[in-house]
Amino acid sequence: MTGHDRHHISRGVCYGLATTVVGATAAVTVKWLHGQGLSPWFIVWVQYGIGVLVLVPWLLRLGPATALRTNRLRIHTIRSLGGWVGFCAFYLALPSVPLVDATVLRYAAPLWVPVVVWLWWQSRIPMPRALALLGGFVGVLVMLRPDMAGISAGHLLGVLAGLGLAVSMAATRALSSSEPANRVLCYYFGIAFLASTPMALPHLQPLTLATSLGLLYVGLSIFLTMVLYTRAFSYAPTTVVAPLSYVGVPVAGLLDWWLWGHLPQAAAVYGILIIIFCGVLAVTSGSRQPSEH
Repeated sequence: MTGHDRHHISRGVCYGLATTVVGATAAVTVKWLHGQGLSPWFIVWVQYGIGVLVLVPWLLRLGPATALRTNRLRIHTIRSLGGWVGFCAFYLALPSVPLVDATVLRYAAPLWVPVVVWLWWQSRIPMPRALALLGGFVGVLVMLRPDMAGISAGHLLGVLAGLGLAVSMAATRALSSSEPANRVLCYYFGIAFLASTPMALPHLQPLTLATSLGLLYVGLSIFLTMVLYTRAFSYAPTTVVAPLSYVGVPVAGLLDWWLWGHLPQAAAVYGILIIIFCGVLAVTSGSRQPSEH
């Protein structure tokens, strides 16, 4: 590896870490907004509304007929609803479970993606990845700590957030071969905004300057993370960048402890470590398969 290559990889790592920090701080902002009395349904509705507004100039420049022309409306709808369910479940989980728990269950999405792809397209799961998946699911069970009292609704919502994100990731990959990124985003934000509206309208309320700025940051954070993540992949390989998303777990844990005084229990720590290890293994083993390139 030349010095020039190492320089590019280091820049990719920096962009990847920045992506993680933005995502973690956006989650903290959502949890803070809920503490200010805002409903998660209202927050996710505003988030997607901001996304739609940001894409309006692109939509007007090309014209709606050209910008939205597609033969893959069904997959756009699946991708959009998967992402919407993922965010809704994540935001609904945040008020009732520690931030680090909700974050790691959402970041378990790479463990679910091969299962979604297998069910959807009957694609074979390579043995190294299958073993990583089994280990990851063990980690999820350790985190959920099922007992006679049952599993908390917040943790189940965290699992649902990871599943929704996995469906979104699998569908996005299917769309990437024929659809430009802005079209995918436009359908995503538009469909998710419409899906959020019935749940958000009963929770409309006046905003303060602080809550308005918080909502604006949450809405813009989606675009910011996408820009940073794209830059990261342009400088460094998937095997370097993808595992960096798990840095968000200790970041979320530190913020959760600093702001709300939450310290994870021993079982949660063990589950988190298993999920992170198996998630990284699933990403890196999958990247060596020819079908993944």
